[in-house]
Amino acid sequence: MATLSAACALVSLSAADYKVPRTPWGDPDLSGTWTTEAELTVPFERPAEFGTRQWLTDAEFEQRLKRTGTQLESDNAEFTIENADISNAGAVGSATSPPPHWLERRETSRRTSLVVDPPDGRIPPMTAEGRQRLATTAGGGGNGPYDGPEEMSLWVRCIARGLPSVTFPTVYNANTRIVQGPGYVALTYEMIHDTRVIPIGPHRVGRTHGPSIRQYLGNSRAHWDGDTLVVDATNFTNKLPYRGSSEALRLTERFRRIDKDTVRYEVTVDDPRTWTAPWTAALDLRRQSASLFEYACHEGNYAMQNILKGSRAADRK
Repeated sequence: MATLSAACALVSLSAADYKVPRTPWGDPDLSGTWTTEAELTVPFERPAEFGTRQWLTDAEFEQRLKRTGTQLESDNAEFTIENADISNAGAVGSATSPPPHWLERRETSRRTSLVVDPPDGRIPPMTAEGRQRLATTAGGGGNGPYDGPEEMSLWVRCIARGLPSVTFPTVYNANTRIVQGPGYVALTYEMIHDTRVIPIGPHRVGRTHGPSIRQYLGNSRAHWDGDTLVVDATNFTNKLPYRGSSEALRLTERFRRIDKDTVRYEVTVDDPRTWTAPWTAALDLRRQSASLFEYACHEGNYAMQNILKGSRAADRK
């Protein structure tokens, strides 16, 4: 344990002394391919036993490492439909989900939760309007009937996963590529294939996002706050809600290079029509040596047609 603590102290010291590299035109350099794989084993909301602690102790982290190793062995075991756990339909490893070896969880993190504010790591309560919306959102809480594909979420339909979901790890394809140019940054997400091209300009309070054209990924504008890239995203459509969000959703994203192999990401979610207070989640994007893979979702999207077939079978009954 002493060795682990000393290593963490050295990491903290080197992070404090780290000088962010610059692009040829002088901006902080965030470019590269990054992965959130290590955060897949971290709960989104913090379990109550951790209270307001954001980080595991050395002993707790050792236990998580052991669980991750055991889970990895299980993931890589031969998978057949005969040994799938059909009693837990919809869970990874069940007959209705991808085989567990598809999961990318070879590493883990010391975080106790991805939500970091409020201090207890729990998302604030939803408003009455938000609860009602979530209950009727496609893919957000309803269980059909599915009279057509338009009643399923755009993620199930392989169209888009939405913000800020695309940055959070889920099952596989947890990679992001950042490409920078003078006055712009482009973020490509391996999951679904979404790409955002975001203009970077001087920060102005109340700056316009242009006409009120609503898009799946909203409308994003960025500026530099020291070495941190701050992205303000608004003008979302109601066709791709995040956890039941409304068109009033506003995201403030922050990207900051904390060492040569890590970009710290934070996002503040603000939607007064959906939650009683804003809240913030954070994770680390770690350097990925491989390139992005094509996400050929439509070619293998048997789940959608099977859901529709099942719904038609239920109708016949």
